[in-house]
Amino acid sequence: MQSEVVVDAVKETARQGRIVLWEESARDGAQGKTLMSAEFRVRLARDQGAMFGADGARHVVFAAGFPAVCAEEFEATRRVAREAADSVSPAAVCRATPQDVRQACASVQDAPNGRVMIVVPASDIMAEVMVRQSAAETLSGAAELVRIAKDRGVIVDICYADGPRGDVRLMADMAGVLTREGCGIVVIADTTGELLPQQSSELFTGLLAEADDVVVFASHLHNDLGLGLANTLAAAHAGVRVLTSSWLGVAERSGLVATEQLLLLLAHRGTELLGEGELWHTAPDLTWLPKLARRVSTETGLPLTVTTPIVGTGVGTISTGTPFARPSVFQPYDPAELLGIEPSVVLTHLASGRVLRAVAERVGLTLDRVEVADVLNWVKTEAYRRNEAVIEDAELVRYVTALRASAVSA
Repeated sequence: MQSEVVVDAVKETARQGRIVLWEESARDGAQGKTLMSAEFRVRLARDQGAMFGADGARHVVFAAGFPAVCAEEFEATRRVAREAADSVSPAAVCRATPQDVRQACASVQDAPNGRVMIVVPASDIMAEVMVRQSAAETLSGAAELVRIAKDRGVIVDICYADGPRGDVRLMADMAGVLTREGCGIVVIADTTGELLPQQSSELFTGLLAEADDVVVFASHLHNDLGLGLANTLAAAHAGVRVLTSSWLGVAERSGLVATEQLLLLLAHRGTELLGEGELWHTAPDLTWLPKLARRVSTETGLPLTVTTPIVGTGVGTISTGTPFARPSVFQPYDPAELLGIEPSVVLTHLASGRVLRAVAERVGLTLDRVEVADVLNWVKTEAYRRNEAVIEDAELVRYVTALRASAVSA
């Protein structure tokens, strides 16, 4: 059968030089030993799209699931396609077999902008392991799979698994062939997470130079060496505009670049990173980042720690004297202005008199000079006694109340 022409808003956005996030926390995140319910996937997709106002479907591809896993995964993917397609471009991911492609298409066909990403090994070593063929054979065979999806009215993308170990000329040539067959995006996956930033730059620069102008590439770069973010920014600097990420970085092994980190950098410092140019149809509302990260943390059980960048519990907190007096000198951006995170003062063994007074005032206490000296001594002694830095507000109130009661009775 012959399908109607489907407008690929994601591809158009990338070709205009604007950023598209390929969100993987629901799909690749499952390989990080997490599981998002269907309800949560729908809510996360809607909210992530809402960051971009009416342009969510242009700026976010939401990889909703891998339908071949089981009936429940198929249904979760289908629910995102049915219930969140006005907010994002929902995608199903599948293996490179006709049966898997048809099943993936069925899961997203209800969405006018539904997509299927077919994973195809692009290096000889990966092709041998996965399907006992050469890379040239697997890439050539992908053309028929593209036609299967296209005939079902679904936008189809191809993911080159293990792209960094593939032949650049072969991958570029086949990307042109597949694009002319109807492929939307060609995703280059650093499946093993081995790339260094210079290698990432060279890989994507080489692919863009060798491929036809009609090809749109995407990055999918793992974080095994802690370089997922640096490698993704290198790809973006080379000219790639579709960038894979995942909330809290959750994905296989050590994960992917974290959505919250990548998005803040591109939205806040995009000109410095990529030069002049309009990166968005609608710029993202970054105040969504902390609340969505907290929801993902709760759903998956992944903790937000004091050192988690952008969305961690340490963002916006102050515990020492000099940063308390001049916080702007000690931070790269204003968390309140950019993220909606209001500053908070935490009472620890590092506290100065000014810090202590600020915390005391927050809980309705005004301390005189003698009390400040006494309470500071108690705070430091108590923290070291417990081997725990933070003294909670309620504990401070109890100590000051007891201190004053003792002074009255004396």
